[in-house]
Amino acid sequence: MPARIHILLCLALCLPALAQALPPPCNGGRVFEDRDGDGRFSRGDRPLPGILVSDGLELVRSDERGEYALHWRDGRTTFVIKPAGYAFPTGEDGLPVFWRNQQYRAGPPLKFGGIPGASPACRDFALIRAKAGRGPLDVLVFADPQAKTAAQVAYYDRDIITPLVAEAQGRPAAALGLTLGDIANDDLSLYPGLKAATARLRTPWLHAAGNHDLDFDAATDEDSLRSFRHAFGPDTFAWEEAQASFIVLDDVIYRPGQRPAYIGGLREDQFTWLAAYLDTLPRDRRLVIAAHIPFFDEPGRETFRRADRERLFALLAPFTRVLLLSGHGHVQRHHYHDADDGWHGASPLHEYNVGAACGGYWGGAPDAEGLPDARMSDGTPNGYARLGIARDGGYSLRWHAARAGDEAMSLHAPRVLRRGHWPGVGLFANVYMGQADTRVEVRIDGGDWRPMQRVDAPDPALVAENVLDDLSTTLRGFDRLPEAEASTHLWRFNLPTDLPAGPHAFEVRAFDRWRGEIRATGSYRLVDAAE
Repeated sequence: MPARIHILLCLALCLPALAQALPPPCNGGRVFEDRDGDGRFSRGDRPLPGILVSDGLELVRSDERGEYALHWRDGRTTFVIKPAGYAFPTGEDGLPVFWRNQQYRAGPPLKFGGIPGASPACRDFALIRAKAGRGPLDVLVFADPQAKTAAQVAYYDRDIITPLVAEAQGRPAAALGLTLGDIANDDLSLYPGLKAATARLRTPWLHAAGNHDLDFDAATDEDSLRSFRHAFGPDTFAWEEAQASFIVLDDVIYRPGQRPAYIGGLREDQFTWLAAYLDTLPRDRRLVIAAHIPFFDEPGRETFRRADRERLFALLAPFTRVLLLSGHGHVQRHHYHDADDGWHGASPLHEYNVGAACGGYWGGAPDAEGLPDARMSDGTPNGYARLGIARDGGYSLRWHAARAGDEAMSLHAPRVLRRGHWPGVGLFANVYMGQADTRVEVRIDGGDWRPMQRVDAPDPALVAENVLDDLSTTLRGFDRLPEAEASTHLWRFNLPTDLPAGPHAFEVRAFDRWRGEIRATGSYRLVDAAE
């Protein structure tokens, strides 16, 4: 064998061994206060000791020099848990720079790219001293933007983002933002456009992963969020403000080849990390747990693994102030966990299942501006929520309906009834943030207030839209609205027919837990009719 070929063959045979012998990449660095704002640790900047840094499994604190070191675990994400009183710089994509992926050797090939293989250097993380805000912490909460086309990215931008930008008048739209999963609808190539739209809010924004954010060509649950993590960072992490600690959890367990292909639950590494992080917090600290799939089960089937829920609730039980936020359902609901769900805290655990930004999947007939109706199956208009958290940990919630101003409820009633007809035709009030104990009352023509009765029934206004879709010989929109399903926040009252002929005004008031009294008005007409 010629010497040259012999040398090349030896090199080829030795290359795998040489690669294995390479020193592992660095997974350490420094956390510092970036006083000059250049993003680099330089003279005049201050090292920050005691800052929590993690890879979603190991949790360490920076030392007196601001330095940290983690074991290298290929394919994980290193992140800093933001301490109260500080902010992160904003990256080119408009998101806070608080993480980096650890990908040394190439991961599995995926349709949407996954995490590109690289050999990253040690990473320093910059923090900026933040001014203490006055009053409650203002948090924007989105669930399920769920765009599946570029046109729906534009809907998200025009319908949700643009009004908030106008309202903010050049300032950040809120102190913090959360998206509770299903950012896109399976087409993860839409992430850049969605990020660009959200970045217009000039608000530090955090993202949970949803079942429509998965790499469905991944062979394992472990690899199913690689493209998500390349775009948005860690799937499980924490973020601290003076008023609360926010804990974002990936609670979608991907099960390739099974039916259903996913279920709600948590991984073993998440429990390990969460237990370590919770041990750093005082028991009276306000915790906000943000995830995609609700922690409660849908009627008649297990949609969140009970063993995982009980294990999570056992970790949370010592804390006296916990709020759960979830999305996924494309309806608006409040659920109070008790012993039946495995919660054994001192009081029921409140979960707010937030309505969808895309509402009924961006379906329905378009309005004059070309935006689809987008009502959800419980009759709630699409939109977003605002969460306010006071310094003492108390919180308030409010739903903002897109294109509906300050509307907090919608009313449905017949326009005309025969005078003397059997009084069995209903006025319905859909109170978007209504709960089982919400008091809802009505009065006719300024008379006495009378109670309305909560009913488990579909919103008749949405039923009417379903009928119009059925009867139309052409498509009224790109997609029709979802079929109406029983709402958890619908009230009914039989309209009286023993009044004089002519118009009659009705007024409905509801007592919202956080907003207080809210009202809506309408009218119907009684007419005399002969056989």
